[in-house]
Amino acid sequence: MKKIILTALLIMFSFNLNANAATIGYADFQKVLTDYTFARNAYKDIDNKLSELQQYAIDKDKQYKNIESPIQKKTFEDQTQKEFQAREERIYNLKNQKEEVIRNNILNACKSVAAAKKLDAIVDGGIIYAGGVDVTNDIIQYLNAQK
Repeated sequence: MKKIILTALLIMFSFNLNANAATIGYADFQKVLTDYTFARNAYKDIDNKLSELQQYAIDKDKQYKNIESPIQKKTFEDQTQKEFQAREERIYNLKNQKEEVIRNNILNACKSVAAAKKLDAIVDGGIIYAGGVDVTNDIIQYLNAQK
C-alpha cells in the first residue's frame, strides 16, 4: 500500500514539475545582427564615416607637410586637432545612438517573438547544448519587417 501511495505521489509531483517547466527560446544574436538590415546598414554607415575621418587625417597630413612656418604649423595643428576631435565625437555619438536603437529593436523583437511563441525567456544560443526553441530566424524576420 505504501508503494502505491509513494508511486502516486511521485507521478503527481512529476506532472507538477512538467506543468511548471519554463519554455525557453534561444537565438544566435550574432546572426541576428548580421542579417538585420537596419543594423547592417548602420554599421556600414559608421564604417564609411570612419573611412572619411581617416581620409581627412591623410589630407591634413599632406597639407601640413607643405607648411613652412613653425607658427603656421602650430596653428594648423591646433585647428586640425580640434576639427578631428569634433568629427570623431560626432561619429562616436552616432554609433552610440544607432547601437541603442538596434538594441531596443532587438529587445522588442525578442519580446514579441516570445509572446507569439509562448516562450518564458529567450537566451543567447551560444551556450545551449540541447533543448529549447531556436527563434533566430523569427527575430530576424520580425526586425526586417519593421520599417
